[in-house]
Amino acid sequence: MSNQALIIESPQPADACVIWLHGLGADRYDFVPVVKALELPTDHRVRFIFPQAPTRPVTINGGYPMPCWFDILAVTPQRVMNMAQLAESVAMVRGLIDEQITAGIAAERIILAGFSQGGAVIMHTALESGLPLGGIMALSTYGPTLQQLLTDHQGPKLNAFFAHGLYDDILQPEMGRSAHDLLQQAGYATQWHSYPMAHEVCPQEISDIRAWLVSRLGL
Repeated sequence: MSNQALIIESPQPADACVIWLHGLGADRYDFVPVVKALELPTDHRVRFIFPQAPTRPVTINGGYPMPCWFDILAVTPQRVMNMAQLAESVAMVRGLIDEQITAGIAAERIILAGFSQGGAVIMHTALESGLPLGGIMALSTYGPTLQQLLTDHQGPKLNAFFAHGLYDDILQPEMGRSAHDLLQQAGYATQWHSYPMAHEVCPQEISDIRAWLVSRLGL
């Protein structure tokens, strides 16, 4: 699977890392402007990694090829996914985590972030890995595999930040809230944030992400 991750190095030698997945039809540059907008301390030590999803046909979009972490076969109302492609994407993220750990970054200082279907991938990866990660950032997303994963894997109860637009017509806010509630009921330390926006990111959300990252990583 092609990774082609874009890496933004920290001003000081990295001791933490955020692996951030884009959404369907976007690319690895999509959230790069957010790094600057976060206005982290000028001497921070957080490496940002933005992987690139492969381009392949998307069934619900008439088979039109676009960057995606997994094909969506139907909308009913949850997504019917190509599970083999989801597994590929999860393995890619796990490989990036392992690379960072090998490079000296503690698992506890690795954050997984994802927007839309990228969020579904990072939540799956986090739960399946069983690693004591620094946290999960689930943006305008949903958790189609969470129920099964919570049954099958008894890993650490991670810290999870959820953000969703009240007017999201791509992934309805109820889908994000359901994922949040599943993790909360399982004992995870969750935060739920909703904003008057569609399937996008807004300035208040970026401010809330900053506060959460500063808290999680002690910046």
